Amino acid sequence: MSSTHLSTDQLAARWEVTVDTIERWRSEGIGPRFLKVTRAIRYRLSDIEAFEELSVRSPQDAAASSGAHG
Repeated sequence: MSSTHLSTDQLAARWEVTVDTIERWRSEGIGPRFLKVTRAIRYRLSDIEAFEELSVRSPQDAAASSGAHG
């Protein structure tokens, strides 16, 4: 079974954030699981998509977390 892998640069481009942000999040334990093969960091597309799915929020979620009533 083959899996697509993204580099830190590619993940940063996908999420439209800087590489520094991805690296900081990784050091803080934020974001998708990653592979470290020798010195290279790679993210499996399946792990990225799973993390994105867990991060989906609805407008109601945002209102509830801000204390707004509607």
